[in-house]
Amino acid sequence: QVQLVESGGGWVQPGGSLRLSCAVSGITINFYHMGWYRQAPGNERELVARITRGDITNYADSVKGRFTISRDIAKNTVYLQMNSLKAEDTAVYYCNGDYNTGYFQWGQGTQVTVSS
Repeated sequence: QVQLVESGGGWVQPGGSLRLSCAVSGITINFYHMGWYRQAPGNERELVARITRGDITNYADSVKGRFTISRDIAKNTVYLQMNSLKAEDTAVYYCNGDYNTGYFQWGQGTQVTVSS
C-alpha cells in the first residue's frame, strides 16, 4: 500500500522560506511523476509543482521562480523548496502522483501559513 507522509510545514513571515518533505513508501518514486499540491480553505486543490520520470519539472505560474521541486531516489522522498513566500501560499500542502501516472491515497498534508 502506498503511503505519503508530508512534513516540514509551519508558520513563516512573508518573504520567508520552508522546505517540505514527502516520504513515500509502497512505490519507487523514480517510476512515477510526483507532484506537490495545495488546498486553501474554500479553494480547490491545485497542482503547484511536478517532477516527471525524466526529471522534467513543471510549476504553476503562481509559484514559478519561487518554488523548486526535487527528489532523492535513495530516500524515496520528494521535496518542495519554497522561497519568497507570500500570504497567498497559505494552504495545506500534499504530495501525490499525477493525472498521467495516477494518484494514490492522499496523506494528511502539512500546513503552511504565511503571515505577519
